[in-house]
Amino acid sequence: MGVFDPDALVEQARMQTGLDDFGSDGWQAGLAAFCAAVESEAQLNDLGRAAVPTQIAGALANRLKIVDWAQHHREVTAKPVDVSLVVIGMFRGGTTFLSQLLDQDPRHRSLLRWESADPVPPPTRQEWRSGPRVDAAAAAAEMMEQINPGFKKIHHDPADGPTECVTLLGHDFKSLLWPTVTNVPSYTEWLYGVDETSAYEYHHLALQVLQSGGVPGPWTLKSPHHMIALPELTTRYPGARLVVTHRDPTVLAASVCSLITSLAGTFTDADHRAQIARTWPRLLEVCIERLGAFRAQRPDVEIVDVHYADLVGDTVATVERIYARTGMDLDDTTRAAISRYVEAHPRGEFGAHHYDFASLGLDEGELRERFAGYVDRYAIPAESPR
Repeated sequence: MGVFDPDALVEQARMQTGLDDFGSDGWQAGLAAFCAAVESEAQLNDLGRAAVPTQIAGALANRLKIVDWAQHHREVTAKPVDVSLVVIGMFRGGTTFLSQLLDQDPRHRSLLRWESADPVPPPTRQEWRSGPRVDAAAAAAEMMEQINPGFKKIHHDPADGPTECVTLLGHDFKSLLWPTVTNVPSYTEWLYGVDETSAYEYHHLALQVLQSGGVPGPWTLKSPHHMIALPELTTRYPGARLVVTHRDPTVLAASVCSLITSLAGTFTDADHRAQIARTWPRLLEVCIERLGAFRAQRPDVEIVDVHYADLVGDTVATVERIYARTGMDLDDTTRAAISRYVEAHPRGEFGAHHYDFASLGLDEGELRERFAGYVDRYAIPAESPR
């Protein structure tokens, strides 16, 4: 398999770190599945064949460092992880915006973008939002934006801002991170049938390590990935309150296909739009199906439903409702901070994100019919495509 030989990538991570203990098993199957999918489906260009193996080896190296830190600081694993709230969906449905609003509450702790990519040593309070590692993450993001200058209009995560859990889950190679890096539909299908217990056990260990530096929880987390692994998420974090965002799924499908076409297109010169148009609306369907099945099986778990239209149209009131429903107190300091954030970061801050159904290989009418049941169930208002 050349540069995507799993054994060679494992050895590269060991050489890079000087460590050899990856902790509990479970990650190997995902690594093998992803590497095989990349070789057979991704059609990488020269940049991709250089960058993607580096990303894989980096994930393996971070896993080695997390496990090593926990083994040499036994007190870390004795501390509980208090996950207060998890934003679980939907793709392109306002999860990033909501996580940024929740991050305005100084009483809670977000998972920051930089620390998810460079978690060891765990951050102290002094270096959590600034310092060399934050600067390095910002520089790396700036480099990617130079390579793909249009992407910032679609999605932007500041290095010192809250990010998704997919990077940590990616250290176990059961993560929707990897299909966003490059076009690997067989790996995405593989994810639907796999038990993600090992990924969430590792995720828990990573949070234990991160909070041990002096920035403790309670945590507020987010990722649409959790929609496909709700039993594993709630088994690992039984006290977490869940929030799901709902947006017109026809617009969601087009938006996410546009995002993936741009992001995965960084590392290939091939036209994967037809495959992306099959893979990502299918993923939205799986998320919807699994949310429905989980609610039927676990009525004891309260899930707060939030309409995207409410979140962007009446932001503070919507956050107040989330806090009230989850038993938290939105104090005046946080309320004022949220208002300042909204004023300072208007929608379309980095330019408008435009997409066209036909150019993405999508049929707007077919999508509206396909997702009609979901729209009706949650009374989701229709949006005009951009």
